[in-house]
Amino acid sequence: MKRFCLALLTFCTLGATAFGQQQYYDYRTGIDWNEPAVVTSGETPANAPSDAIVLFDGTNLDAWEGGPWDVADGVLTVKPGSGDIATKQKFGSVQLHLEFATPPAEGEGQARGNSGLFFMNHYELQILDSFESKTYFDGQCGSLYKQFPPYVNPCKAPGQWQTYDVIFTRPILKIEGEGESAKVTEVIRPAYITALLNGVVVQNHFALAGDTFYHVPPKYQPHADKESIRLQDHGNRMQFRNIWVREIPDSNVTPVPRRLPYYADDPANQ
Repeated sequence: MKRFCLALLTFCTLGATAFGQQQYYDYRTGIDWNEPAVVTSGETPANAPSDAIVLFDGTNLDAWEGGPWDVADGVLTVKPGSGDIATKQKFGSVQLHLEFATPPAEGEGQARGNSGLFFMNHYELQILDSFESKTYFDGQCGSLYKQFPPYVNPCKAPGQWQTYDVIFTRPILKIEGEGESAKVTEVIRPAYITALLNGVVVQNHFALAGDTFYHVPPKYQPHADKESIRLQDHGNRMQFRNIWVREIPDSNVTPVPRRLPYYADDPANQ
């Protein structure tokens, strides 16, 4: 009898699969869940999932503005002195994949293979040649610049391709005023970053204290809910390839509506 009831519950709540995406209701949660969309993942992280937005596929810089940087043989190379590049499309919370290679050693510390990956044009995850090269720890590769060092240093030698896989959660800010008079009056939710460098976790859901300034303490600055992703020209001929993002919903911003509280209509509680 119990098996029959469970089967009947599944039939009534899932519906017919022939009609595409379904909605599922379970009395135990009290929530009508929409069926997750089917996404085809790549065989490797370099192969973008089917719902990804490809920012650089080796052919052109159509998704970017600024620079211009050099594109040849499937590789994007910084043109020192040309300035940063930023995505034309604006993003909030994202999953990002990026591959980079540092040039032959050209100095020490911050003068060696330096660039930066900026989310929302404000929050920097450092890119640097930190292979057998010392600098201040909250400025080495894998650091959240001037806020937190990486847990470990998994960097490869200059010229070898390295990967970043990052989950960035946008901040939610209360902003008063407009234009130059705008200011952040409350940080409702800070920005969070989880980062894997060469497959190794170097940041785990770190709560940023604000913009990643190099010369003053971090502080949140007013900005829109979506802003550009930026790559930095720091004077070195850094190389990049296979850059893509997936937009992530802000699932914890709006409470999920429930028909009833947990287990409220459980037959066992009647």
